[in-house]
Formats: sequence, C-alpha cells, structure tokens
Amino acid sequence: MYNRVLTCVEICTGAGGQALGLAEAGFFHVALVEYEQEYCDVLKFNRPEWNVICADVKNFSGSPYKDVDLLAGGVPCPPFSVAGKQLGKDDERDLFPEAIRLIKEIQPKAVMLENVRGFLDSQFDAYRKKIMDEIESIGYHKPHISLLNASDFGVPQLRPRVVIVAIRNDITDSFDYPLPSSEPTSTVGQTIFDLMKENGWQYADEWKRKADKIAPTIVGGSKKHGGPDLGPARAKKAWLELGVDGSGVANEAPSIDFSGNPKLTPRMIARIQGFPDSWMFGKKKTAACRMIGNAFPPPVAKSVGEEIKKVIL
Repeated sequence: MYNRVLTCVEICTGAGGQALGLAEAGFFHVALVEYEQEYCDVLKFNRPEWNVICADVKNFSGSPYKDVDLLAGGVPCPPFSVAGKQLGKDDERDLFPEAIRLIKEIQPKAVMLENVRGFLDSQFDAYRKKIMDEIESIGYHKPHISLLNASDFGVPQLRPRVVIVAIRNDITDSFDYPLPSSEPTSTVGQTIFDLMKENGWQYADEWKRKADKIAPTIVGGSKKHGGPDLGPARAKKAWLELGVDGSGVANEAPSIDFSGNPKLTPRMIARIQGFPDSWMFGKKKTAACRMIGNAFPPPVAKSVGEEIKKVIL
C-alpha cells in the first residue's frame, strides 16, 4: 500500500522549497503553478521532469487534476507579513480565494497551505476563520492550523511559519503535526563552515566558534524592495552577533587573508534555508537571494508531507 504513487498539485511554487520537501516525502507533482518566469526557469532546470506551468494561478483550472492526493501551496505572504502593510484580504496579492477555488475544483484528499506568522495576528481573526470555515464547508474536516519553527526540523534558523492542513471528509482525520527532531539542530557555524573556508580563510575556525547559534529568519524581500542583503536593521544586528556582515551578499567565500566579518554567499544562504547544494538558483545574485529567502524550507515541508502521507494512504 505504501508503494502507491501519491500525486500533488502545487500553487505559488516559488523556487521549489515546499515542492522539493514534498517530493522527498513521496509526492509526485503532476502540476506546479508559478507566476514569475525566473522562478519557473529555476524549477525546470532543477527538475526537468516536473510539469511546471508558468502562469497566474488566477488563470489556472484545477478541473484536469480532480481527486489528486494533495493540493499544496505557499500563498503570497506580504498581505499578512509585519514587513508589509498587513492589508490581508484587501491586498491584491492575497491568493487564499484562489486556493479555495482550486480546493473546490480539485477536491484533493488533503490540503497543505503555508504562510507567515503574521497570519495568526488578531487583526486577521475574522478572515482566518472565514478561510477555515470555507475549507470545511467544501467537504473537509475542520482544518488544522499550527505555527512550526524550522529550527525544530534541522534547519539552522528560527523561521516560524503557519501551516494549514485539511483532510477530506471521506478519510479518517488522524493527522498530527510532526514532532520536533530529536537531533540537535546544527548551528550556523557548523552548517556552512566548509563553504566559509573553501578559499582557505585563515580565521574560519575562529568564526565557526562565534557562529554557534541558529540564524535569524532569512528574508527574501520583493521585486521592489528585495536587495541582496540579510534584511532590516534588527536582523543585521542578529547576524553580526554570529560574525556575519548582513549588509550585502558575497560572490564567493572569504580569501585566505580576509579580516573582519564575512558576508554570506547565495549558496551559504540556501544551505541555511535547508536546500541541498545541488539546487541551483540562476546566476543573478539579487534574484537568487529573493528566491531563497522567500522559500519554505524543504525539511519542514518533508516532515509535514510525511504526516499527511500516513493519513491518506
């Protein structure tokens, strides 16, 4: 029974963090919908076998994918992020209505939607309840909602994310969120030490001892405000405590005689986000940093996907 291929449709795929994690959990993507061409190119380059549909999700019909096992997606977070104006349902980027439409059209066995911690803010109580009630009314058990910290699943950064999971009414809802890993999460120093010293930096060992904590949440920004750095002043201060200069992003690791606090390269940031080193993000540094910073960490998606799999198989 566990050998059955599990199918998945994913919307707002981004650079593939959630998709990669779900694939590792055993889901085969029959369609991945992403609006931005650069992101689509990254997905196709890394997984040529994936059916990447580069289109606005508002123009995507779920009808051809009726009854897949899972509908997943990371609907845009700016409407609910404290880094934005938190306009919620009044933000044109709010795609929860499209997710609801696709749940109706596809009627998947399970639904998995993720968003930022700000989605749980009290100002969104009524809208959040409306979304949960609509999912339930379509034919699903009362949706589960929880805040998961990436650091509980081996990702060396805090990165709290809201994850909603709903199970169709004809399936017994025995879903439980994954338990935190029993293994200690690696520090930033342990995670990227080999990358930091690849040019022979003489102070790499000293830096590793200083970078002995998990990272603050990596941010990606938007097209308008997403430069290649590690976020606002508070985040940069936290990075500085780890011996990292967050004011920019480097093209390569520190040279052998580099002195001071090094900047991270996109590959270092990707590894801290939980991506494998084999996952490519193109040659443009600013675009790469935005893709990485806006991604859902693959190890978290894998952990949730494995729990969903137990329910629907």
